[in-house]
Amino acid sequence: MRNDLLKLAAGAFFAGAAGAMMQDAESVTAASAAQPAPVKVAAAPAAPPAYAQAVMQTSRAVLNGVGVQSAVEKTQVQLALDALAGGVRKQSDPKALRMAFQAYYNYKAANPKSVKKPYLYFVDYGLTNTTPRGYVFDMESLKVVDGPFMVAHGRGSAPPSSGVPTRFSNRQGSNSTSLGLYLAQETYGFSGKSGGKYYTSVGLRMKGLSGKFNSSARARGVVAHGAPYVTSSRAGRSEGCPAVEQSRARKLLPQIANGGLVFLFSPLDKSWMEQDPWATGDKA
Repeated sequence: MRNDLLKLAAGAFFAGAAGAMMQDAESVTAASAAQPAPVKVAAAPAAPPAYAQAVMQTSRAVLNGVGVQSAVEKTQVQLALDALAGGVRKQSDPKALRMAFQAYYNYKAANPKSVKKPYLYFVDYGLTNTTPRGYVFDMESLKVVDGPFMVAHGRGSAPPSSGVPTRFSNRQGSNSTSLGLYLAQETYGFSGKSGGKYYTSVGLRMKGLSGKFNSSARARGVVAHGAPYVTSSRAGRSEGCPAVEQSRARKLLPQIANGGLVFLFSPLDKSWMEQDPWATGDKA
């Protein structure tokens, strides 16, 4: 593939150069027919035409292992970072937002019909449960829709004494948070139990998109929902769900549903950091 791109780039360059030479030759012929041949004087070489410069730049990109599409994706990610990073109060790792935006644009480029809404629900699980770590971004207008706000993590991901989740699992019955990219699907009437009391909320079903890291999310019943154990000052522990305050769930989850994306991040799972199929650019 790389050799084919090199051949195409080189072919385009030489074709353009040849065209330019023919145009120059025609101009000289026409001029010589109208007047005597001028005395030859050495001149500085002319700058290559714009199209030749573009071909040369593309050729360099191919030689450096960076294709045209990759360059476009990098531009999108950087634009999003420039516009949104200032609205994010704290990150647990410098790669947090970059990986989230890379995953968003990679998936959208590969599955444009699935991403029906421009919203990205992002959670940084490298932060404590007493630190607001959730945001909703509008990736079209590049604005922060909401955040930061409290988000729960799974009780299987950390003991009660720890506010930062350290274990992540895709296994049924683990009650753990699963990292990676999700497609927001339909909402439904969620019911749960907290402190011995039943409660209801809006729930948002999610399809795990990051392969072995979160593919069982729907079967496990991992959903976004509101919960009374999430308050403005602290988030309790869920069964793996990125739960939020009940009032916030009623407002935000219907917006994200049926075509938005969700990205759950943590720098504490090195395997996921290196292998997520969308965040690392190695598309599934």
